[in-house]
Amino acid sequence: MTQDKDRQEPPAPEEWHLWLDGVHDPAFNMAADEVLLVTAASRGRPLLRVYGWDRPAVSIGYIQRRDAAPAGYAVVRRPTGGGVVYHDYDYTYTVVLPPGHWLAGLDRIKSYDYINRSVQAGLADLTVAAELANQVIPHNVDRLSMICFKNPTKFDILVDDRKIAGSAQRRTHDGLLHQGSIHFGGPLPYEREAMTRALIRGFASVMAVTMIAYQPADEFFAAVAQCRNDKYAKDEWNARR
Repeated sequence: MTQDKDRQEPPAPEEWHLWLDGVHDPAFNMAADEVLLVTAASRGRPLLRVYGWDRPAVSIGYIQRRDAAPAGYAVVRRPTGGGVVYHDYDYTYTVVLPPGHWLAGLDRIKSYDYINRSVQAGLADLTVAAELANQVIPHNVDRLSMICFKNPTKFDILVDDRKIAGSAQRRTHDGLLHQGSIHFGGPLPYEREAMTRALIRGFASVMAVTMIAYQPADEFFAAVAQCRNDKYAKDEWNARR
């Protein structure tokens, strides 16, 4: 793990938007994250979104083959990388950073360190004794078909050497999109509201973040609906590989 002396300290306490989103279909969830990224600069503040899925689903990484997804699940392709993620019993969250934010200025690995340590601290608040992985995914693992939670990589979150939380990023001129999932291997052992409260405390303890309630405007949801229908609900996107 990165040594403390190598870490850049957060410049100052800061306020983030917190969107306590609801349960949606897979295409909506990915479209919402994409529109959050595109509009990050106009909001100015970082944003944490927590949300759910209205059906058993899997999301596949941006470069993965469509046939990497198992049968019997709704399938959507993420705008971020990584492996197949099961959205049946998981807890999902998104971090979106505007361009110029200090975290977006770090390299990918260091930004994972900060965000995943915040999640780790939140889990500790729930008495989950989690550690951060040290090793990267071996080169012999087929990334086009890999299952995310069977292949931990550096700064993923482990309990008893089993991956319980992973994430993936996309960086553009609009900012940084970080999509994360926590999965204990079955039904969540904690209420979602308790996990959200713990996650908020984790970000506060690691990065001195204060969350401010946020609700997008109607124009945002109109953009999400268009993105959903034009992209994430279509086979041209989901089966493009």
